[in-house]
Amino acid sequence: MGLAASCLLASKGASLILVSRNVGRLEEALAKVTASAKSPTTQKFTYISADVSEPGYAESVIAQAIAWNGGKSPDIVWCIAGLSTPMLWADPEQDSLAATRRNMDVNFFGSAEMSRAILREWLAPPPENAPSTAAATGVMSGQEKPEPKHIVFTASVLALFAIVGYGPYTPSKWALRGLADTLNMELKLYPDTPVKIHVVYPGTILSPGLERENETKPGITLELEKDEPAETPETVAERAVKGLEKGEYNVAVSMLGNLMRCGILGGSERNNWVVDTVVGWVVPVIYFFVIRIMNAQVAGWARQNGHPHVRKAA
Repeated sequence: MGLAASCLLASKGASLILVSRNVGRLEEALAKVTASAKSPTTQKFTYISADVSEPGYAESVIAQAIAWNGGKSPDIVWCIAGLSTPMLWADPEQDSLAATRRNMDVNFFGSAEMSRAILREWLAPPPENAPSTAAATGVMSGQEKPEPKHIVFTASVLALFAIVGYGPYTPSKWALRGLADTLNMELKLYPDTPVKIHVVYPGTILSPGLERENETKPGITLELEKDEPAETPETVAERAVKGLEKGEYNVAVSMLGNLMRCGILGGSERNNWVVDTVVGWVVPVIYFFVIRIMNAQVAGWARQNGHPHVRKAA
């Protein structure tokens, strides 16, 4: 999804910095992104090798990005790296707690560290004796405020509706929702330096990551997911960018994702207060049936296949 989104943004005229661990894959990705550029003579592209699960990685990435960009910080930061390690929480043959820590390090703390590093850069107070941000940008003279910066978190539809088998993964994505809602309110403290938060909720994406997931995914999880269509990275990226261009706070990339989004908004920002509220009234009625059907599927699976921890002979 990250590569597909990068190519799409390049085709729309954006200059990009790609971040990942593997330099070889970064070089391949950079070539594809460069080839997608709308204006190759004016757009700029580079990459920075970094492990988002390593504590303290983000400040170095931001510093390198600013140095490469002539002393200017990025306008948009999209936290998109992630992994999923499905398994049954109580399975004695798998270490679900170790898997959860790894998922949290990549999916939550990787995004959390980057958001903190870039916000500290964007929101830093001006030097002493310097004109205020408002005066410097012309706000006090009646001119428009500066264009907002943007942080985009990448969650999952599983942050909206949990299902069996994703114990190590789902909490990391729910945590991102909580961080996003908190930052969305906190940023009201900085009216002269506008920053917008967005959260994207993909479903199943056709990718090597999905193939790795399926190696450990419990059979009941595969059964519950069998009717959910997997989307190509390009389709997911296109829908995500379209929602971001509309200024949506919570960006669902499918009809099902939008229903889930409206059913669990709580204190979250609404994309459209009227539509989201009305759909939010309807979704609990749908969930009344869906949850009972899914729980019945799980119970039926247990009756048919026996104790989950007993390995049947082939």
